Amino acid sequence: MKLAEVVADGFGRVQEVVHDAVEGLSAEQLTESPAPGANTIAWLVWHLTRVQDDHVADLMGTEQIWTAQDWVGRFSLPFPASDTGYGHRPEDVEAVRPDSADLLTGYYDAVHEATTAWAAGLAEADLDRIVDEGWDPPVTLGVRLVSVLSDDLQHAGQAAYVRGLVLRDT
Repeated sequence: MKLAEVVADGFGRVQEVVHDAVEGLSAEQLTESPAPGANTIAWLVWHLTRVQDDHVADLMGTEQIWTAQDWVGRFSLPFPASDTGYGHRPEDVEAVRPDSADLLTGYYDAVHEATTAWAAGLAEADLDRIVDEGWDPPVTLGVRLVSVLSDDLQHAGQAAYVRGLVLRDT
């Protein structure tokens, strides 16, 4: 298996869980909180997509899909365009109110497409490239990709769990 195939498989798994977590849900279900102050499906999927978009665009040296394709305008959130959801409070979570599951999956799919297209050109030697010297030891491209995949899969799994809670009474 080649590096690009491993990366595509990892992000493909995220995409599958994202779709499974949101498809068929109403806007109300996407924004239902399982407990006071808890993250919603909408926020979890938006956040994991923002993090992937932010981090991978940085690795590629390109503008984020969020602004380049005007997803920022489509979501119309009360946050700066650079916001990824890190450090959000419950009231910020509540502000993420997409009008449909399609908005969430559309944004994720656009980021996924950019991610996998870029990863198709990666070689093993690229994994050792330092991408962030703000840490000790400095962060390599390989470590950053694993970090993004780990974060994405955790949040996608959380969204799937919240879906189960939301649908348990239906």
